[in-house]
Amino acid sequence: MDTILDILDELKPGVDWRGRNDLVDSRELDSLTIISLVAELEDAFDVVVPAVEIVPESFNSLDGIWSLVCRLREQGL
Repeated sequence: MDTILDILDELKPGVDWRGRNDLVDSRELDSLTIISLVAELEDAFDVVVPAVEIVPESFNSLDGIWSLVCRLREQGL
């Protein structure tokens, strides 16, 4: 999870990533940032994030992002 925090801090510093569960809903993560985040996650965790997984529920919180990465790794994507 620390790797995800590092990526998020690099993309958009100064946000309380751990304490938020409305990152997409509040537009803290906008579409361009999510695209950059997906690319970074794919590189860092050697996964492929399918387009169907790019939904607010997957990116509204740090836990949601971590769950997405874990699920993709388990599926071998």
